[in-house]
Amino acid sequence: QVQLLEFGGGLVQAGGSLRLSCVASGSIFRINTMGWYRQAPGKERELVAVNIIGGRTNYAGSVKGRFTISRDNAKNTVYLQMNSLKPEDTAVYYCNAEIRDVAGYDYNYWGQGTQVTVSS
Repeated sequence: QVQLLEFGGGLVQAGGSLRLSCVASGSIFRINTMGWYRQAPGKERELVAVNIIGGRTNYAGSVKGRFTISRDNAKNTVYLQMNSLKPEDTAVYYCNAEIRDVAGYDYNYWGQGTQVTVSS
């Protein structure tokens, strides 16, 4: 079993910055992908950014140039540095990971979510 624990949400003014962290723990052989999604009230959950094994990254168009995803493989941790935040970035942010266990099976996991609120 794997757990994803998120840290770093909060309230910030428009133009400010926040850094989210997500730590994976448990039965982990390899982390294939690790990333962030968000869900605003009344909207569907959407991809924000993802870090894929080998170092490739993908970003939603709305956050390109403002958000940076990075990963520390030794710590099983992914970070999301969010700069120039806008009120429309307000959402619950969820960590997501696809993890291969020691038996060779891949599973998808979600964190509990952390609230990010950007005031205008």
